[in-house]
Amino acid sequence: MSKLSHSELIQLMIELSVMLALGRLMAEFARKLKQPTVVGEIIAGLILGPTILGTLSPELFHSLFPPTGGSAIGLDAFTKIAVVLLLFIAGLEVDLHIVLQQGKQALSTSLLGLAIPFFIGFIVPYSFPSFFEGSHPDLLLFSLFMGTAMAITALPIIVRIMMDLKLFKTKIGMLVVASAMVDDVIGWMIFSVILGLIGKGSGLSIGYTFLLTLGFAVFMLTIGRWILNKILPWVNKNLAWPGGLLSLSLALCFLGAAFTESIGIHAIFGAFMIGVALGDSEHLSEKAKEIVHQFINNIFAPLFFVGIGLKVNFLLHFDWLITLVIIAIAFAGKLLGSGLGAYMGGFSKRESLAIGFGMNARGAMEIILGLVALDAGLINETIFIALVIMALVTSITSGPVMKKILNLKN
Repeated sequence: MSKLSHSELIQLMIELSVMLALGRLMAEFARKLKQPTVVGEIIAGLILGPTILGTLSPELFHSLFPPTGGSAIGLDAFTKIAVVLLLFIAGLEVDLHIVLQQGKQALSTSLLGLAIPFFIGFIVPYSFPSFFEGSHPDLLLFSLFMGTAMAITALPIIVRIMMDLKLFKTKIGMLVVASAMVDDVIGWMIFSVILGLIGKGSGLSIGYTFLLTLGFAVFMLTIGRWILNKILPWVNKNLAWPGGLLSLSLALCFLGAAFTESIGIHAIFGAFMIGVALGDSEHLSEKAKEIVHQFINNIFAPLFFVGIGLKVNFLLHFDWLITLVIIAIAFAGKLLGSGLGAYMGGFSKRESLAIGFGMNARGAMEIILGLVALDAGLINETIFIALVIMALVTSITSGPVMKKILNLKN
């Protein structure tokens, strides 16, 4: 069995240390500016990566983060595990009871908030292939991906925004959160099928991949959720708390991820659905969820978001026109789709516009989607950078604009 050499192990430890330290410092700096911590962590990656350090001192950059060898493989493994864990805690945020409580309003807001952005995101690149030339050799798959990228939301960011604005328990806040939950479940399922279409996985047929994806989702939301709800009381009673619950949760997360990866659906979908089923249990306390969140958000999340800056030179591959077009598509799709859905659900024009901006926050989920697509060869560096910038712009503007529209006090 191959293993890291003495020097490679030291190299990996140094890489992790530098990434965590600078990631935390920049995250705190972003927090002081009242921005999402992910902004600071990505900036830390830009500083350490080819964009800044690689430009100022290529030798130091390559000595600190060698592109090949055991340490590079080890770091890649850490970031892949981080993606799986981030989708797991995103799933924990999904509360199916909230979705059911919102009823028809959540249905109209979420479906139109999914369908219209998907259509706009699909039709623009499909109608103007020369503008996105070189993004991906298969125009249809690239257009399907762009539609999906415009349709999903960032549920963790949206929940945080609603809490910060003191809207979480209001009618508007509950509708935004419930609609975002539905959009994310459907959006990640579509994306998993798209990855299956490009042959990333077991080589199963398209129809079989779709049926397995749908079947796994339905199972986890029904029987799987029921089984977990029966198991958790025993876990809480007989295993050390919170260690037993934490170990079991992560074991299930990795098992679900391994299952979906093995059948040609990306591991992130398995982790996400396990999170949804587990988080919906009445026996998983908010304190337990917070422990899992703290563990992942303060260790694995910084490694992932700092690692983004290590992968791509943002100056070399930045295209301002493509970035502006993608930002415009993102805003247009969610404001029109979610806003129209909310208006049809009985909200006023002002409230519907606010709901549209609330649903527009893409945050970490968009970045994860983009990185998985980049690794799969579905998009190039230019599109990836545009998606990262779009995710940051939509997340930063969502809260302040909602506050302005609704005339909320500090």
